[in-house]
Amino acid sequence: MGRRILLVHNFYQQAGGEDRVVEAEEELLRSYGHHVFRYTDNNDRIVHIGKIDAAVQTIWSHASYRKLLKLIREERIELCHFHNTFPLISPSAYYAARRAGVPVVQTLHNYRLLCSNALLMRQGEICEDCLGRRVVWPGAVRRCYRNSYSASAVTAAMISAHRFTGTWTRAVDRYIALTQFARRKFIEGGLPAEKIAVKPNFVDPDPGAGDGGAYALFVGRLVPEKGIDTILKAWSLLPDELPLRIAGEGPLAPQVEIAVAQNPKVRWLGQLSRANILTEMKGAKFLVCPSTWYESFGLIIVEAFSTGLPVIASNIGAMSELIEHQRTGLLFRTGDAADLVAKVQWALRHPRELAAMRVQARRNYESNYTADTNYRALMAIYEDSWRPAQERAHVQLGRVLN
Repeated sequence: MGRRILLVHNFYQQAGGEDRVVEAEEELLRSYGHHVFRYTDNNDRIVHIGKIDAAVQTIWSHASYRKLLKLIREERIELCHFHNTFPLISPSAYYAARRAGVPVVQTLHNYRLLCSNALLMRQGEICEDCLGRRVVWPGAVRRCYRNSYSASAVTAAMISAHRFTGTWTRAVDRYIALTQFARRKFIEGGLPAEKIAVKPNFVDPDPGAGDGGAYALFVGRLVPEKGIDTILKAWSLLPDELPLRIAGEGPLAPQVEIAVAQNPKVRWLGQLSRANILTEMKGAKFLVCPSTWYESFGLIIVEAFSTGLPVIASNIGAMSELIEHQRTGLLFRTGDAADLVAKVQWALRHPRELAAMRVQARRNYESNYTADTNYRALMAIYEDSWRPAQERAHVQLGRVLN
């Protein structure tokens, strides 16, 4: 018999991998017979409510609390799975679930509970200055969120206030980190180790393996932390005539346009649908992921594996965990365009090894990132979260009887 599960998510103004994961997990739960409900908000609403109201709601939203409590009770929800509460839903939502006696599961898609800009990065460099601090004042002083003193102060206040009151340690029954690397960072940041399980994202439906091709592929937002500078510089240095296709949009689009005009090997595809991205993957020789930040997961890497596409990536964060060097791809020194060139040339000069990587990448997907595997892992986490909720219910019942 299916459970009654509520998914809670604050959508971003620009859709990304996190939003796709929410959709995928909803479909996964429905396919196994669960009754899935949604409570969502969208950052587009900020322009209508004003900055002051938005700031207040970021720290504690009374509206979210009331609406969620009502929804949980009316629909007899058995578990709340949170993906993102920032900024409009707010952590008040956890307390609505707790008051209703419903367990709380939170997926850690980024580092928002530790860092004002959610990246653990500042001015293009890894930054852990707020990691483990009770008051994350550096994030406010340095304008780490949207380069704004006021917005950064509000975000830092939200993190610090709920750290001080124990929200992150007491109001959530189970956290889901996407990799062991991310789990270690959240433990360093003060989250209880015993509450953090590791469950990766998944790819469904299975797109099937491709045949490979004669070009390299980059897929992602055109932002500094994705390593756009590194890949464009590498292709300006690369002596081989290997085409590079870039799929994505973002603030660094003008920089990509300049590279396209100056380098005939580079082609910009713009924003592509997921179906078209998978088609590009099936025809690529390898995917390049030159990110310079601690990617919390890297769904695009798993999508590449699902098509049998090896990945050449920075040796940092989750990518160094997802990719087995010279087995499912290659790792290069983060931000080092020359080392990226060296790894690309190695791949071009070792076609037999690259073909073997294609096979291993596909096997890695089949073993770790299918819908069935993910469902079993997700339900194990849900079962663990129900136990503390049942224990709380027994305690409350005992207080009433006494």
